[in-house]
Amino acid sequence: MAVQDRKRLIWLAIGGAAALVLAIVLALSLSSRHKDGPRMNEGTSPGLVLNIDEAPTLDAQKELRCFVNGEFVGMLSIPECAKRNGVAAQALDVGIDESGEMIAAPTASLAPPPVLPSLDATGDGAAPVSNEPSEIVPEAPRTASGPVAACLRYSGGQWNRLSDSLTLGACVTLLYDGRCERPGSASYGRWGAQSLRLVPKRVEISEDNRNFRTLVEQGAGCSVK
Repeated sequence: MAVQDRKRLIWLAIGGAAALVLAIVLALSLSSRHKDGPRMNEGTSPGLVLNIDEAPTLDAQKELRCFVNGEFVGMLSIPECAKRNGVAAQALDVGIDESGEMIAAPTASLAPPPVLPSLDATGDGAAPVSNEPSEIVPEAPRTASGPVAACLRYSGGQWNRLSDSLTLGACVTLLYDGRCERPGSASYGRWGAQSLRLVPKRVEISEDNRNFRTLVEQGAGCSVK
């Protein structure tokens, strides 16, 4: 009995060792197979990757909230909204408003230019411009040399002077670098006697505060540098 028990234990030990070796070999094989395969973070997953530059084209016949001269005129398709505004369909900014609804409106039509400050860049005028900004103003960026003038931002219903002597490029960077604007809306500023306007994807400039032209396109992250 003792000899048989000893043999049984030896065979059980051998069987257990063989099973352990087989398990290790299988684990190494599976690990190697997963290592050679595509990794989750390296693969393309529609649920994890979002590229706004490749977003599907909006259906031109889909109805959305249409604005004319800043007034909501109803649910219209893009061509109909453009016709009501007297512009080409490509001239409309299409996006999502604060309520999450899709809207279409000409550039900055929901935010017309504010009244110009009475105190211009030369210091003439009677009405003062606030020299106490309602925001923390970062140090003015350094850009190439050139003419300098006062740089102002319109916010909170008033003009706030950010600096007395900046180049145009430095003023634009201070006002709009890294700032994004919603379709139909705009942010206004002044450089000397010229108006500045931030609309989606670009900064515009005007000599008469009515007719604006593109000054600089915004890059990634709404950068103007």
